[in-house]
Amino acid sequence: MREDLFLKDFLDRDSLRQIQLVRLRETLERVYERVPFYRQSFDAAGVKPSHLKSLDDLRHFPFTLKNDLRDHYPFGLFATDLADVVRIHASSGTTGKPTVVGYTQEDIRIWSEVMVRTFQCIGIGPEDVVQNAYGYGLFTGGLGAHYGLERLGCKVIPMSGGNTEKQLLVMQDFGVTAICSTPSYFLHLAEVAEHNGTPIRKTKLRRGAFGAEPWSNAMRQRIEAISGVSAFDIYGLSEVIGPGVSSECSAKDGLHVFEDHFYPEIIDPDNGEVLPEGSEGELVFTMITKQALPLIRYRTRDIASLRYGKCTCGRTLVRMDRVSHRSDDMLIVRGVNLFPSQIESLLLEVEGTTPYYLIVLTRSGALDNLEVKVEVTPAVFSDEIRGLERLRETLHERIKSLYGLSAKVTLVEPGSIERSAGKAKRVMDLRGQA
Repeated sequence: MREDLFLKDFLDRDSLRQIQLVRLRETLERVYERVPFYRQSFDAAGVKPSHLKSLDDLRHFPFTLKNDLRDHYPFGLFATDLADVVRIHASSGTTGKPTVVGYTQEDIRIWSEVMVRTFQCIGIGPEDVVQNAYGYGLFTGGLGAHYGLERLGCKVIPMSGGNTEKQLLVMQDFGVTAICSTPSYFLHLAEVAEHNGTPIRKTKLRRGAFGAEPWSNAMRQRIEAISGVSAFDIYGLSEVIGPGVSSECSAKDGLHVFEDHFYPEIIDPDNGEVLPEGSEGELVFTMITKQALPLIRYRTRDIASLRYGKCTCGRTLVRMDRVSHRSDDMLIVRGVNLFPSQIESLLLEVEGTTPYYLIVLTRSGALDNLEVKVEVTPAVFSDEIRGLERLRETLHERIKSLYGLSAKVTLVEPGSIERSAGKAKRVMDLRGQA
């Protein structure tokens, strides 16, 4: 079934802002009436839903934090009766209690709609055979993509994550033309396919929808070079809806936010002030159509910026520049702020390395120790010791130049750093275990 949902992506800005204002007012009134947490936080901030006269007035309303979901675990922030909820997802809970999100039947319909629009941005359509390698289950990625692809009329293969050899077999035998996965896992698939003598560039695969972890343009170039696949960034959070919050289009010049459902702001992460267009800061979203869990001014901790100019693809939706890092992913090593994504970009600039790495932090007395374990390519690993030492010294100097820190650089053999079908693990912080 083909739908022209993409027409919503081309509304004039005045019409879109009017839609946002009406939906935002309704949402504020509903959460104030139905969610005790919001009634208390609004009252404490001295604001009422009736105080919202314009979209700019939203800045006066309090933020919602991930800890608020954990403090009201599992269903304390739901704005509907549990009887109206038809789906429940949750985060892994690796840093505490999982964050629980719920969906009504209408929420599921909206979710599939924004996923249809995501895939239309990318250029995936009913003629495509799509391998969905996002994990199914409590993680929102698998089912979120699945429902959108089916509604669009694609042929969906619900592979889920892992089982690399079977993934490659299905890709080849089923004539897969598009894939959904994390970028790091797809790169792993491409490398295994090369090693097996059945490179992905010789299959029918032509497009990839990659998300669930920050990734760089350098990573995109590596993926496209090894596979021949056109790689697109998609963005979402389970607390907002799952995948389907924003997507790159053919221009690959920022991700279009489906802002008729998710109202975005950029704030200064230190003081919470709203920043002007083009400024880099923390992404904040308010869900203006969600029924079960409409979070108000949810702080994502993702660092990006917003641009409102019309895209060359013709869409009028605001574009967010790709997430460069997360404010809570920042590591402080000997007083220096370090982001794993910067290490990745540095590695991809140096010939002979791969984007598989592990940052290991330990402590000797009061001193932090930084080690970066880096996989090298098979050709480099089989090279003479002198060549490996030159590469190690190059990486050491690059890291020192970027951060002013001396790091122990350890070159490891290809395939020795653990791969994951989900989000890649990049940091091992052992400083608290000394």
